[in-house]
Amino acid sequence: MKNEGLDDVIAFLAVAREQSFTRAAAKLGVSRSALSHSLRGLEARLGVRLLARTTRNVSPTDAGERLIQSVGHKFEEIESELESLRQSRAKPAGTIRIAATEYASDSTLLPKLSGFLAQYSDVRVEIVIDYGLTNIVAERFDAGVRWGEQLAKDMIAVRIGPDMRMAVVGAPSYFAAHPLPKKPQDLMDHNCINLRLPTHGNTYPWEFEKGKRKVNVRVEGQMTFNSSPQLMNAALHGLGLAYIPEGMAMPHIESGRLHRVLDDWCPLSSGYHLYYPSRRQTSPAFALLVEALRYRKA
Repeated sequence: MKNEGLDDVIAFLAVAREQSFTRAAAKLGVSRSALSHSLRGLEARLGVRLLARTTRNVSPTDAGERLIQSVGHKFEEIESELESLRQSRAKPAGTIRIAATEYASDSTLLPKLSGFLAQYSDVRVEIVIDYGLTNIVAERFDAGVRWGEQLAKDMIAVRIGPDMRMAVVGAPSYFAAHPLPKKPQDLMDHNCINLRLPTHGNTYPWEFEKGKRKVNVRVEGQMTFNSSPQLMNAALHGLGLAYIPEGMAMPHIESGRLHRVLDDWCPLSSGYHLYYPSRRQTSPAFALLVEALRYRKA
């Protein structure tokens, strides 16, 4: 392919990402007709259709998806490196996108971001609440937050929080009508409040460990939510048992509004980590953010 064909590939990637010729043309600073001509030329040279066009939508064909998967990240690396070089000459700036759960955001990110953003006024942070174990590379996030045990091997992980535990809790009104579970298997006889993972469609299994014994229980119940705060609120209303981070439940346990069970089956686990692709060329702003979030024992 001639060198000018690279511009056509860049144009295709822009349309595929934006799913719109109009938005892609504005982003690239070209006319819509020039962009359409470029895409037709690329498809003609390759001999395949890369985009499926309707009156309302533009989406990649199977061949287009193959091209995105094979070369898309390489262009992103080039763009990232160029941006890093540009930013190295100026003060830290830019937008950093992070995928995290609500509790990770509230308990770990926000307390540390307050001072960081005050110091670097040209840096913007976008936090997207995510319970689906999203592929951060495919969804174009700069980083994500997960517990250490959930991290992929090809990611760089930086610890940003202390060890954590989960807690099984229920309201006194619930336990007034139900016996206390003594072991994880007893949960099968209880009305449990489920968390559904949006990306995978499954409910989250409750994980327990005692000594060398590990037990995962897929509980059943009348209510399912897609975020932890709703699980806790439902438990507070006596609607069943919830499996939530200990730190989230503790104020209500101490006040007596929630009662904790199976405490000895919920050991400490590796806490929250910020993770990002190992091939990512970090910008000055991102590098500074990582250091600001890094966990340091008191």
